[in-house]
Amino acid sequence: MPTEKSNVIPLEGLDILGPNPLVGLSPADILQTMQRIAGGVLRSPQSALNREMEFVGALLSILTGTAEIEAQKGDKRFADPIWSKNPFYHMSMQAYLAWSRAMEGFARDIEPDRAAQRRAQFVMSLLTEASAPTNTLLGNPAALKAALESGGQSLANGLCNLLNDLATNNAMPAQVDKSKFKVGGNLAMSPGAVVWRNEVLELIQYTPQTTEVYARPHLIVPPQINKYYVFDLAPGKSIVEHLLKQGFQTFIVSWRNPTAEQRDWNMETYVSSLLEAIETVRAITGSQDVNLHAACSGAITISALLGYLAAKKEKPVYAVSMMVAVLAPENESLLSAFASKETIAAARMASAAKGVLEGEEMSRIFAWMRPNDLVWNYWVNNYLLGNPPPAFDVLYWNSDTTRLPAGFHSDLLDVFGIELLRKPGTLSILGESIDLSVVDVDKFVVAGVTDHITPWKGVFQSTALFGGSTEFVLSSSGHIQSLINPPGNPRARYYLGDSPTGSPDAWLASAREHSDSWWVHWAEWLAARSGEKKPAPRELGNKLYAPIVAAPGEYVLKQ
Repeated sequence: MPTEKSNVIPLEGLDILGPNPLVGLSPADILQTMQRIAGGVLRSPQSALNREMEFVGALLSILTGTAEIEAQKGDKRFADPIWSKNPFYHMSMQAYLAWSRAMEGFARDIEPDRAAQRRAQFVMSLLTEASAPTNTLLGNPAALKAALESGGQSLANGLCNLLNDLATNNAMPAQVDKSKFKVGGNLAMSPGAVVWRNEVLELIQYTPQTTEVYARPHLIVPPQINKYYVFDLAPGKSIVEHLLKQGFQTFIVSWRNPTAEQRDWNMETYVSSLLEAIETVRAITGSQDVNLHAACSGAITISALLGYLAAKKEKPVYAVSMMVAVLAPENESLLSAFASKETIAAARMASAAKGVLEGEEMSRIFAWMRPNDLVWNYWVNNYLLGNPPPAFDVLYWNSDTTRLPAGFHSDLLDVFGIELLRKPGTLSILGESIDLSVVDVDKFVVAGVTDHITPWKGVFQSTALFGGSTEFVLSSSGHIQSLINPPGNPRARYYLGDSPTGSPDAWLASAREHSDSWWVHWAEWLAARSGEKKPAPRELGNKLYAPIVAAPGEYVLKQ
């Protein structure tokens, strides 16, 4: 068993979100918020004066060399030693940090309403982070050094990178060198085959990697946002590989990337296809039931499926794992700062007009939720330093976007806008009224403590929607890093506590910290719910469901 440690974890500020990727963010939203911030000087002149005096005082201490202003631990912008050794750069860093903290403090002071405060803080952070000295050539010592040492070649390379991104990447700095990766080549490499497909999904069965396997099969349901191979990224970083090595019979869904022709696909469409996939898995393995694993919007979908099965009093699902998924707007930051009835309605109308919500649109919003890491970091690397984008498999997967059909996008908006899953009877699937409180299967729920997309407190509170028992696990990582979390990482840790009831903070206060990856504990939990062992099948599929094409299949390759 992993070792235990006392519970110490910093949580301040981790639940602050910006725009909701499903809703989007318009220039009008930003302009309106900026106007309100400007008007805050008239509404709260004393707050403005206090922050101004705070900044002036900080400048005086900087000039006299007595300031104790330093970048936060982990702020990569100021990691170069020159920021502490060179007096000019050190003072400019301190002045920038003092100004940005005063501006963000002012945005917080002028808004008594929490939602308005978060809007102001988000917009102010866009301004302050864009204004960092490291985003300019003269203000970035590493970029100046590269330009001098290369005789200006780094600047020429940066200009080429900029022009290429303007032409091919929607004017956003490229996050990854896409030429280094190939799905089915060095990504999604686990051997297997598509054993069934319909117009919505392909069902992949993987080749067992042990002589014996557990009798109850496992079906992975990925998010409809992005492609399935986040679960089978690369050897050593693959959930699929990990499950196979533990002796679990493993299947996965590969969703078709919809176009405007599939605009009417909705929650019911996806649930109906999953029901067919489950029956196929049962027929191939001879098992009466299956275990399901899903993340993000995939977990929202299987929640609706579980509600349908409970209403029908059918039990083809034995246990489920739900990863980084929020099912209802419990957490105040979940709907995000800019999601109102008006913006949700506008988002619904926009996707209805196009037939789909484009993946590139969601990707841009995801990036601006963390601009330092996902925008300005690559601005510096690609343009100021003149380096090629990094070759990082997770970033390639993240850039391999998919579309959401308008019908399903509308249902996801309703999950948060009208609490589609929280209120019994609000959602109907195949003629059955959905009530998650009667779902009593065992659940393993994973959240990420630094997740800015599905905040961990929202994941925690979503567990209260279900009946039955729940094992709640809090990973020390973010949204994707919580999934791709193979054993052996000395920095990895997770938290286990009592049943997830009461407040998230109270649960965390009594939880215990464990070293290593939560995958280790998960495998033990699954083994207890996967039946007896039997000889591994020699062939994939069966007489009724013969292999169609080798993994990774065909749907994942279509743009």
